[in-house]
Amino acid sequence: MTIAKADYIEGMARGLAVLECFDTERQRLNATLAAERAGLPRAAARRHLLTLAHLGYLETDGRHFWLSPKVLRFSGSYLASARLPRALQPTLNRLAAQTGDSYAAALLDEDEVVIVARSGSTRVLAYGVHLGARLPAHATSTGQVLLAALPKGLLTAWLKGRTLARFTAHTTVDPREFRARIDQTRSLDFCEAAQVHELGVHALAVPLRDTRGRTVAALNVVVGSARAQGGTLQRELLPLLQDAARELRALL
Repeated sequence: MTIAKADYIEGMARGLAVLECFDTERQRLNATLAAERAGLPRAAARRHLLTLAHLGYLETDGRHFWLSPKVLRFSGSYLASARLPRALQPTLNRLAAQTGDSYAAALLDEDEVVIVARSGSTRVLAYGVHLGARLPAHATSTGQVLLAALPKGLLTAWLKGRTLARFTAHTTVDPREFRARIDQTRSLDFCEAAQVHELGVHALAVPLRDTRGRTVAALNVVVGSARAQGGTLQRELLPLLQDAARELRALL
């Protein structure tokens, strides 16, 4: 979405940029690191950090800052009020009860996928598979399905200048090979990802489309290596995911 310059509140944008500096790699930041990550002068970053701490969104020891539980209000409000997670949850619960596996639905957000609904076993729970978790799009079955749904021009723009991080020996990091994999996913209309993000974790995903045929999310199942042997994913679980996607179409 684009807005008129007069409607753009730069201070709010900078404050959110500082808040987004915190992640799993940098859980505690000082003003210098926050300034570098947000692209702001140190003095400006420090004021934003202090303001966010005053409002309760950050905690501090006087030098370093870290996220407080209050930031969960945003994700909690989204999950409680957004229509998509509420529409998907009963289906995920049914699938999990039927097979005993772990199911999730995710949305694409720039270079990551965000899990907005999940259900099922925690026996083979991939790292980060919880509500609100953010995972690398290129190294997940849901991410590859959602990237395959992009127009080819947007996919080219997404790949341009991007370094694809390697998480395991099975992660595709060469841009040409990755594009070929996305083309294959588009053709098959599903994606099987074997240990591309975490060793021992296998996943299968299908697109979730609305009544206009637009891909609005991705649905996947996650299993361990033993469960994935013998073609279980495509033979047993793929038909279940495809049937669920067809049933959900009217709700999306």
